[in-house]
Amino acid sequence: MTRTGFVTTASARPYGWGRRRLARVAAGLLAGLVLAVPAEAAEVRVMISGGFTAAYQALVPGFEAKTGDKVETAYGPSMGTAPEAIPVRLTRGEPADVVIMVGYALDALDKEGKIEPGTKVALADSRIALAVKAGAKVPDIATLDAFKKALLSATSIAYSDSASGVYIEKEMYGKLGLEKELAPKSKMIVAERVGNVVARGDAEFGFQQIAELKPVKGITIVGPIPPEVQKVTVFSAGIPKGARHPEAARALIAWLSAPEHAATVTETGLDPIKAR
Repeated sequence: MTRTGFVTTASARPYGWGRRRLARVAAGLLAGLVLAVPAEAAEVRVMISGGFTAAYQALVPGFEAKTGDKVETAYGPSMGTAPEAIPVRLTRGEPADVVIMVGYALDALDKEGKIEPGTKVALADSRIALAVKAGAKVPDIATLDAFKKALLSATSIAYSDSASGVYIEKEMYGKLGLEKELAPKSKMIVAERVGNVVARGDAEFGFQQIAELKPVKGITIVGPIPPEVQKVTVFSAGIPKGARHPEAARALIAWLSAPEHAATVTETGLDPIKAR
């Protein structure tokens, strides 16, 4: 059919064209909708021990804002038999995408086949410091001899149940030759920051890693212990076997170890690995 020289669509196009065109349009719209829908955010589960916690808490919000992923955190020591200890949590089947802990404890999990090969990343070095209650006399620990005298004069000493405390109890006292004198007045503090114990006045001296003492109010950090008996602990991250979100886990570890975040790590009392 023609009208005033124009050919109608019905007479110019074959039967079924309209339906095919509608199908193509619908398919295009559907594809557009699929592309417009963002990928589902991951819920990244992290288990972390104390030493890297302050840096971690400072950096995680930026990671969540950039990626849209959410980070769920469980806290516990790197070793030991406490229910909160990371190895214990993993053994009883708690899910985790990332573990952040003392490097040699992570190595032990790796040897047990619990860590994905090639995923371990060193994050920071941590040093041990001595703390006293705020307002108390600050002892001289500038030299090894002064440090020994200060320890002998202390009425009570507390240290953690994690890497630094194990070192103090098992090695440092022996290196100082004062194990018999210091052991009776020393106590390992389980599942609590040593700084809190010192702030309450329950111990005159408290030893823990600087990064774990810094957030505690009511104490004075005297300073790192002398280099002759200092123990540098490396904190590392890894991805456990069976992680539900391995790609998001890798992204989080990369974020925590990124050179541009080194200043934040330093502010929390740690030494970024890049500064070695």
